[in-house]
Amino acid sequence: MAELTPLDEKIGEVLGLAQAAQGATTKIAKLVEEGPERQVLERMHAEATETRERCEAALDRFDGKKTAIEEKARETKGEAEEMMKTYLGDDADGLDGFEFLVMAEAGELGHWEIVGEMNQHVGDPTVRELAEFAIPLQQRHFQDARECSLRLAREEIASA
Repeated sequence: MAELTPLDEKIGEVLGLAQAAQGATTKIAKLVEEGPERQVLERMHAEATETRERCEAALDRFDGKKTAIEEKARETKGEAEEMMKTYLGDDADGLDGFEFLVMAEAGELGHWEIVGEMNQHVGDPTVRELAEFAIPLQQRHFQDARECSLRLAREEIASA
C-alpha cells in the first residue's frame, strides 16, 4: 500500500469522520421528537453526505494513494462509531445524542482546520477547495449541536 503523507492521513480521517457523521445523525434522530432538533439532524446528515462525496471525488487526484486513504477513512470511521456506541448506551435520549454531537462536531471541525493548516504549506488546490467548503460547515454543525443540546437541557430541567 502507498505511503501516506501526514496530509494524506488527515484527508482519510476527515473522510472517515464524514462517513461516521452520517450514521451518528441517523442514530440520534431516532432519539429526538419531530421538531427543530430533527430538522438540524436531517440537514447535518445531508451535509455530511455531501462532504463525504466531495472527499471521495477528490481521492482520484491523490496519485496511487486512494486505497490507502480509504483504508485510513474506514479505520477512523470505525473508531468514531465505537466512541458513539460507548457514549450512547441503551438508555440514551436526545440530550445525550446532542452532547455526543457537540464533542464529535468539535473534533471534526478541529480535523478540518488541521487539514487547512497543513495545506497552507503543501498548496494543493483540491485540498484547499475541500477545506474551504468543510470548515464553515463544521463550524455551523458545532454551533447547531451546541444550541440544540442547550435547548434540550433547558427543556429537561423545566420538566423535572
